[in-house]
Amino acid sequence: MQTDFNFNYGHLFEKELLSEILAVGEYRKVSEDTELIDIGSSIEFMPLIISGAIKILREDEYGDELVLYFIEQGDTCAMTITCCIGQTKSKIRAVAEVETELLMIPIQKITEWMNKYQTWQSFILQSYHERMQELLEAIDTIAFLNMDKRVLKYIKDKAMINKSETIQVTHKEIANDLYTSRVVVSRLLKTLEINKEIKLNRNQITLLNL
Repeated sequence: MQTDFNFNYGHLFEKELLSEILAVGEYRKVSEDTELIDIGSSIEFMPLIISGAIKILREDEYGDELVLYFIEQGDTCAMTITCCIGQTKSKIRAVAEVETELLMIPIQKITEWMNKYQTWQSFILQSYHERMQELLEAIDTIAFLNMDKRVLKYIKDKAMINKSETIQVTHKEIANDLYTSRVVVSRLLKTLEINKEIKLNRNQITLLNL
């Protein structure tokens, strides 16, 4: 674990900070689809991702979900940072996209290290900036892209996160993540296959033009 952590974060932080992170961080390894943070829950830790990926979702009043963005190894979640600093309840749900290793940092350390280490402050601000850019991209996707382009972008994003041209996903799962119906997704996937963008198999999609 320490070797993988140093590989992803060692170039960002000085030795003193790395030592503190490893001393107070709680190591966790979770399987695919494990819920890490729920909407309305209290935030006690901020995750640093060592390997794997996490899907960040919002939920409406009827329980329907929409994927906002994914975070990967070397990242943390801006929404978590905001809730930690503001001491508010979580506004998002975080779910492991694949098997994921994390180092959970106690929230009291976030502001303490912001004042103590310039590298930590830079990391937090840069992470916040990157997540906000991804959030704006998600908003633009919803507002300006047709559903067929949204479906294709979702598949490409998922393929990149999983580091494979072939992803395991059902039409229903795509529909849930994109806040639409399974019938619409199935129709659009068939069109994408006809246009030779993807190849469909049972619960499996292969990108032909990644």
